[in-house]
Amino acid sequence: MPLSTVRSACPYDCPDCCGLLVDTDGERVLAVRGDPEHGYSQGTLCGKLNGYERTVHAPGRILTPLLRDGEKGSGRFRPATWDEAVAAIASRWKEIVAAHGGEAILPYSYAGTMGLVQRNAGEAFFHRLGASRLDRTICTPAQNAGWDLVMGATPGPDPDEARESDMVVLWGVNAVATNVHFLARVHEARRRGARIWLVDTYRTPTAKLADEVVLVRPGSDGALALSMLHVLDAEGLTDSAFLGREVQGWEALRREVLPEHPPERGAALTGVPAERIRALARAYGRARAPFIRLGGGNSRYGNGAMTTRLLVCLPAAVGAWRKRGGGLLASTGTGQAFDLAPFTRPDLQPGPTRLVNMNRLGHALNELTGPRVMSLYVHTSNPAAVAPDQNAVLRGLARPDLFTVVHERFSTDTVRWADVVLPAPTMLETADLYRSYGQFFLQRTRPAIRPLGQALSNWDTFRLLAAAMGFDEPLFQQTADQVIDGLLAAPSPWREGIDRAALDEGRAVRLREPRDRWLTPSGRIEIENPRAAIPLPRWVPTHEEQGTLPLRLQTAPSVETLNSSFGEREELVRRRGPMALQVAPGEAAARGLADGQRVVAWNGLGEVELMLRVTDAVPPGVAVAEGVVWLDHAPGPRSINALTSQRLTDEGAGSTFYDNRIDVRAAPTTG
Repeated sequence: MPLSTVRSACPYDCPDCCGLLVDTDGERVLAVRGDPEHGYSQGTLCGKLNGYERTVHAPGRILTPLLRDGEKGSGRFRPATWDEAVAAIASRWKEIVAAHGGEAILPYSYAGTMGLVQRNAGEAFFHRLGASRLDRTICTPAQNAGWDLVMGATPGPDPDEARESDMVVLWGVNAVATNVHFLARVHEARRRGARIWLVDTYRTPTAKLADEVVLVRPGSDGALALSMLHVLDAEGLTDSAFLGREVQGWEALRREVLPEHPPERGAALTGVPAERIRALARAYGRARAPFIRLGGGNSRYGNGAMTTRLLVCLPAAVGAWRKRGGGLLASTGTGQAFDLAPFTRPDLQPGPTRLVNMNRLGHALNELTGPRVMSLYVHTSNPAAVAPDQNAVLRGLARPDLFTVVHERFSTDTVRWADVVLPAPTMLETADLYRSYGQFFLQRTRPAIRPLGQALSNWDTFRLLAAAMGFDEPLFQQTADQVIDGLLAAPSPWREGIDRAALDEGRAVRLREPRDRWLTPSGRIEIENPRAAIPLPRWVPTHEEQGTLPLRLQTAPSVETLNSSFGEREELVRRRGPMALQVAPGEAAARGLADGQRVVAWNGLGEVELMLRVTDAVPPGVAVAEGVVWLDHAPGPRSINALTSQRLTDEGAGSTFYDNRIDVRAAPTTG
């Protein structure tokens, strides 16, 4: 067949949502390159998407439906037809609904694809079924909640504005791993004379790109922000005109809260010397247009939403919002560009259904009653690896009476526990519509090749299941392209004037985000929010502020993988190396441990075997594990989320992956 090049988009849970050029002969993907015409990614890709054809055609692709043919958890399956698999699912679900009600069925999905259609494909089906609803809060809902309490529906600034900043602060974001295209803006700002500061809990790979690095105790970012605000106020570095005109609650904050947080108290709470706090605050207050790129890490603690509120006070205090190149970017807020209700159809629910938090899957599978969860349907996620409290999750998945269906591309940790496995395609084999939470471009994609083997997209799979369950709503008759056309037909100020022809051709087009002042109930930036449980932001400790174990665990992102994705790529797994725990030299010495030694990290939730890496990049009192490793690649029977808790954040019901304590000992010798 003749060669052709098709435009596509990266579907992974990353703020960049890069534009792709896919070279294909119609049957195989020959190469994946960056699209130089994409307005944000501009032709470059991260190391994970370069070579993505090796994921599409990886030897381990699941290409046919499978039915369990051995003990639960054995990973033994036999091939089946789609008719056989769908019939088995529909029959079992009808039995469960008749005996226990629809809420005994729980869907579990997240961001294996960020496309609006394929990511949300199951919503209408499970609403119609009357299933339990999933609270999809594993990432940054606490950050979103904190932003909303101060800024309401105000979109974040354009990341391109960072080019014009004279001080860029990378706060809690390892951009080398999770936001690589923002770094192009950072480099341009530096060429224009900007200073680059990094605030994090250890020297991430991004620290090499910073001029100044400030390391805080895990979860203490809010205390650092309060002491910075104290200095800004005490030294006359605030923008009083902006505060008086645009901000609600500044006077109350400076009168009631800031006096309690001089740099000396900030030093006690954060571990950052008082003079260093003053230096950061003065640099921020004296900058012409400071720009903070806020990552999600500092929101994954018990105080995550409050921390975000405090950080968002900083650009308000100095009036950074009115300066070209200034502000704070957490998310661009493009979710407002679409009303998904006509697709997700919450109106199809037969009545009120319970909401199950995805961070508490272990609790849901083992302890939830009224009714008990009798079936789990997983797509675009790998909860056996990525959900907190892995031991509880695996204990639930091992239940003989739990009927588990997994729609997947590869034999992940979750697939091992399935009763039915359905073959899923990659994004290069499906149609979808992509927006981004880190930039303002929208892109429509169509299949570059036909789905391999018998793989079916999420949406086409739910259409089959709907027919088998007797659901005859017209929505389930629509193709993905028809759904996309419907989403685009609904009016939105975000999409006014976009080039629809270019969008339909697969080109990225820019959304028109509203910029009418502050989209809050008061029309002002709400430092004090009378609708909040705590109206005025203040210091709130983490869950583990007074924990008893000595090391604060940071389950950080990896440059070579994204959560548990890309475990199929041997070259990326080799580059990442063995599952490792990084600690400071003093921590290793105190325990008689050496670099390269096999160790056991442990707490009250479980034990995990890892290789020890001793490094000055990690401060005392901190332990870092980068990436989520498939159990096939782990040295022991568990991976890092065996040590993370099901506890939730203060607002948003988010995960607390970084709010856990551990200790480390030598692994027992074998042989």
